[in-house]
Amino acid sequence: QLQASGGGLVQPGGSLRLSCTASGFTLDRYAIGWFRQAPGKEREGVSCMTSSGVVLYYADTVKGRFTASRDNAKNTVYLQMNSLKPEDTAHYYCASFRLGVCPYSADAYEHPYKYVNYWGKGTQVTVSS
Repeated sequence: QLQASGGGLVQPGGSLRLSCTASGFTLDRYAIGWFRQAPGKEREGVSCMTSSGVVLYYADTVKGRFTASRDNAKNTVYLQMNSLKPEDTAHYYCASFRLGVCPYSADAYEHPYKYVNYWGKGTQVTVSS
């Protein structure tokens, strides 16, 4: 199972660090993606990081503000979110992919359901003053 945590309420300009932990399997063999879904909107990709820690994808809306990382010794993947904006408000999920690697297709981050094989339980991020 995958479980995202670390969400909360933060003021605009603030920071949060999300964690994605796994139980029952080790993350170090898998690419892990972060996705988010705001009320009334489609689920969208935020980032994707390979098993070796290379980030192959950031959504344009988060580039320069969000940083994905992983600590395989802790079986955990992180998403550091800085300079948060109200439009970052969403439920955030971590996920693994059917092929085990970061998809190269933009479609995978716009319409992820056919590319993702497991969605973790999400965590809510609310950016508001």
